[in-house]
Amino acid sequence: MSIGKIRTILYKTARILGDINAIKRGRVKERIHNRIIGKITGKLFK
Repeated sequence: MSIGKIRTILYKTARILGDINAIKRGRVKERIHNRIIGKITGKLFK
C-alpha cells in the first residue's frame, strides 16, 4: 500500500469522525455549512 492510499484513507476517516462528532454535539447544520464553504474555497484557489 502506498503512502498516498494511506493518506486518502486517513482523510476519509477523519471526515467521517468529524461528521459523527457533529451529530453527537448537535451541530450538523454548521458542519454542512463549513464543508460547503470549504469546497467552494478550495475550487477558487485551485
